[in-house]
Amino acid sequence: MNTTTNTTTRPRPTGERALVLGGGGSAGNAWLIGVIAGLLEGGLDVTEADLVIGTSAGATAAAQISGASPADLLAAVLSTPIPQAPSGPRGPISWAHLERTDAIIAASADLPDMRRRIGADAIELAATAGAAGRERWRETVAARLPRPHWPESNILLTVVDADTGEPVELDRDSGVDLVDAVAASCAGGPAYAIGGRRYIDGGYRRSSENADLAAGYESVLVLSPLGGRTRHPEGWHSDLSAQLDELCAGGSRVEVILPDAGSREAFGDNMMNPATRPPAARAGHRQGLRAAEKIAEFWRR
Repeated sequence: MNTTTNTTTRPRPTGERALVLGGGGSAGNAWLIGVIAGLLEGGLDVTEADLVIGTSAGATAAAQISGASPADLLAAVLSTPIPQAPSGPRGPISWAHLERTDAIIAASADLPDMRRRIGADAIELAATAGAAGRERWRETVAARLPRPHWPESNILLTVVDADTGEPVELDRDSGVDLVDAVAASCAGGPAYAIGGRRYIDGGYRRSSENADLAAGYESVLVLSPLGGRTRHPEGWHSDLSAQLDELCAGGSRVEVILPDAGSREAFGDNMMNPATRPPAARAGHRQGLRAAEKIAEFWRR
């Protein structure tokens, strides 16, 4: 693991097309893979975007599509035996954890205050989990990625500095291993240490999509497993619709794919449950196939 972490937010190059992959647990990751594979089967390869932005489960998907074909990734989801949900601090996010973070959000004055409070809570959880917990989580994430190294393509993974609450974007020039960057972006429970810094889930930056990071790109395609929902107060303007308004005001053309009724049914009531992965991937694949012609016209314009 590299221990030098550049936490400075760097200017991002603008370009023609950006792909935004939002968070959403095990089901959300499988759905993203399914949608992208469906689009490809329908004749559109969105993995060739000039920029791919990944948050949490979307960070995993961004790394996955940079190292393997969507068709192979989909086949793996559909053929892999469903593992038993791990127990302990690194297991799926529990309802108790959601209730605790909901209380933190409710007590926060604004987004920066919320990020600091969530970070402090995550640091306490990390102290309980210990170094062994961090290493187990890293091994889990590494096993999900086709390749452990950053691709040549431009992918940007979102995290939040747990100590300061500052948003951070990680890429191949950050001095952080790809596995560590994905593990940090998915750190919805205990904070994840990289070198001398600790990080939490990129979904706490602004939203589970962080589509505002695509500002300056001509065409922006957003895949949101959570359907653009947010747990934040309306006045924080952190919902997906607010970000889309900002992108459009800046001159970007935007298309969004949200889970349809069939996909939401496939997700069930616990998107962290690994058993949701095959049905979520199939539902996403159907959506991708149906949307391919429309998205291709937008993407290639």
